[in-house]
Amino acid sequence: MLRLVLCLALLDPSGAAEVPQRNIPARKVLTPHGDRLGYAPVPRPFTGARRLTGVLVGRDRASGRQVLCGGTVLRSRSRSLVLTAAHCLRSGGRMLEQLAFLPGYDRGRPDHGVWPVVRTWVPSRWRGRSFGPDLLPYDVGLVGVAAKPQGRLEDVIGPGLRPLATSRGTGLRGLELLGYPAGRRYPGDRMYHCLGDAVEGTENGPGVLVTRNCHAAAGGSGGPALHGDAVAGVVSSSSPLRDAEGFTVLSRLGGRPFSRMYEQADRVMSRSS
Repeated sequence: MLRLVLCLALLDPSGAAEVPQRNIPARKVLTPHGDRLGYAPVPRPFTGARRLTGVLVGRDRASGRQVLCGGTVLRSRSRSLVLTAAHCLRSGGRMLEQLAFLPGYDRGRPDHGVWPVVRTWVPSRWRGRSFGPDLLPYDVGLVGVAAKPQGRLEDVIGPGLRPLATSRGTGLRGLELLGYPAGRRYPGDRMYHCLGDAVEGTENGPGVLVTRNCHAAAGGSGGPALHGDAVAGVVSSSSPLRDAEGFTVLSRLGGRPFSRMYEQADRVMSRSS
């Protein structure tokens, strides 16, 4: 069963040390020049959705550890919202500190600046809880970033991605996953992508999407799953990296939990200066 083999530690680069020679069988790799996980480096310069994607960094107060995830600019009236995974905003049930978004991040360079996070939102089911399989359908988070003298985030970076709200039971073909894998053979500071087709998982609630063409490694959490010019979900988790036929779980942008959170975040950030 899917619930029993999920790896809920994509934030921990040490997990990548377990990677065997090939996790995704060659016949299932859809990405041109895709590696053993189905991923390949994104060519430069970054354009379109790749320009809007970057890293979200934060600090866990208890351990002092820096946490890195993916994130992408989401289209909104407030022009200030970034989409990521809910578990990228919390550690052990605690909210991370000193959060900032770095769009277009490439080899240590924040080409489009550092945008401090001023507000965060996660579905109500996450409050005070640590990551668990029952939270996979709700593993979507939003952050609001502070404006700069030259304008708000979308004014500077460009229009964000349109959220694609699919319903439970819907599969999607032709997805593109973006992220910054870290650990063995991955630098952690370079954007990679993976092409995949996704089917509905077994989880309840809004449901999840599962692709067996991509096996997200540490650092991949929070990255967008693109469908054309829209974003259909975020990378949530994967099967353990020792799995010889790995898969990735995507939390979809469907159902009332996400739409309520999105509306509230946009309303709050629209009022902020």
